[in-house]
Amino acid sequence: MDALKLMPLVSRLTDLMPKTVKDAPCHEVVDKNGTLDSLPILKCWPKDGGRFITLPNVHTRDPETGARNLGMYRMQVYDRLTTGMHWQVHKVGARHGKLYYERKERMPVAVTIGGDPAYTFAATAPLPDGLDEILFAGFLRKKSVELVKCLTNDLEVPADVDFVLEGYVQPGEMRPEGPFGDHTGFYTAIEEYPVFHLTAISHRREAVYPTTIVGIPPMEDFYVGSASVRIFLPVFKMNFPELVDMTLPPQGVFHNLVITQIKKEYAGQGQKVMNAMWGAGQMMFNKILVLTDEGDEKLHHGKLDI
Repeated sequence: MDALKLMPLVSRLTDLMPKTVKDAPCHEVVDKNGTLDSLPILKCWPKDGGRFITLPNVHTRDPETGARNLGMYRMQVYDRLTTGMHWQVHKVGARHGKLYYERKERMPVAVTIGGDPAYTFAATAPLPDGLDEILFAGFLRKKSVELVKCLTNDLEVPADVDFVLEGYVQPGEMRPEGPFGDHTGFYTAIEEYPVFHLTAISHRREAVYPTTIVGIPPMEDFYVGSASVRIFLPVFKMNFPELVDMTLPPQGVFHNLVITQIKKEYAGQGQKVMNAMWGAGQMMFNKILVLTDEGDEKLHHGKLDI
């Protein structure tokens, strides 16, 4: 009987699965000789290393399992056909890249810009490892995502995006990336990152190029991150049953200061929670983690009374 009760949910999830189509708005204009000069890419701050695509949705695929990943990694423009690909070593995109490097194969990459905002949110959401961001985007908008195959590689991208940048990352090729005026309010240092090579550009006829200015907080990333905390709090509670609530105030530049309320039941429980949280995704960047028990009334629904 319990299984039968779940049937409507299974049917609903099936309806939200991504679907492949042949014709797509993002292919209304195709230019296999296109260059990055055709896009209004911004240089945000005086000491930035160059112009940066700051709101890209980067599509990659595991060469062994075929599992896809959607992430957001800034892209510094080097010239008309190449950019940096700022995926840090712990990111899924970098993990996929490592597999291609080991196989000595060129890694196909597709970058989409614009389209349904659900794609951008899904790309930044702290999803459990292995959960398909495209499926999650369909769940958010209560409508399955239509995908279309790229023109110069085998990846699939949402059909309704504004721009598609197709290309590849060559194993072992690295270039200096940065400085970049980051969301901490400071410039990040120059480091070596993989290089993205452009092979084609396609876009809508009336395409809109969305971007964001990254810089002195609070900026857009803080508000998107705050929404993620509220939406994914039930998921956090699955991993940390004692968790009552948490907040990441703007005073701590979002991830640098985390205040967490737990239901304390035994000595040392706070240390157990802290060590577990520091190993959870972006929490590895946390500088200060404050734990309080249920007796502290300053924390209410993600708002800190200071």
